[in-house]
Amino acid sequence: MPVTYIDLGEFQKQGYLQEANRLFFHPLGLALELVQEEGVWKLWGIWDERKDPEGVAFVGAPDVAKAANVEAARSALAVTRIEKFGWAIQPVGVSLPEEKI
Repeated sequence: MPVTYIDLGEFQKQGYLQEANRLFFHPLGLALELVQEEGVWKLWGIWDERKDPEGVAFVGAPDVAKAANVEAARSALAVTRIEKFGWAIQPVGVSLPEEKI
């Protein structure tokens, strides 16, 4: 099955960028950055502030609606993933049995 890609503008608008940063990158002192140039969203880079003991944080409050949207998507997929694989988040060291792919 061919891989499909999410448009980076949708990735930002739906809250995936915010939540990836808030939940994963920022506590590590990193930040995934997108930019829009001439109407096209691009992955710009990853900030590296790992030497800052506080990590990275948003200047303004994270968007509640975006966080809720991502949590709803995660929760919906978790049900199927738990039924099919026995987990929502793949444990380290655990691969999928061929029959589950």
